[in-house]
Amino acid sequence: MEATVKRASLLDTLKTVAFGFLGVRRKAAHEASQSRPLHIIIAAVLFVVLFILAVRTIVGIVTS
Repeated sequence: MEATVKRASLLDTLKTVAFGFLGVRRKAAHEASQSRPLHIIIAAVLFVVLFILAVRTIVGIVTS
């Protein structure tokens, strides 16, 4: 019998990118991931934009 592959949900994809962004993801989790590469790329770009906006806001508050 064939095993059905469960695709990663939006929350799973966001967790994958967040843990990867922090650098604390385990190898087993990486190998078991069923996320689509396009979803990972979109989520990563979103995280980078949010990070830049957060840093820019904090710097603006501190320097004002």
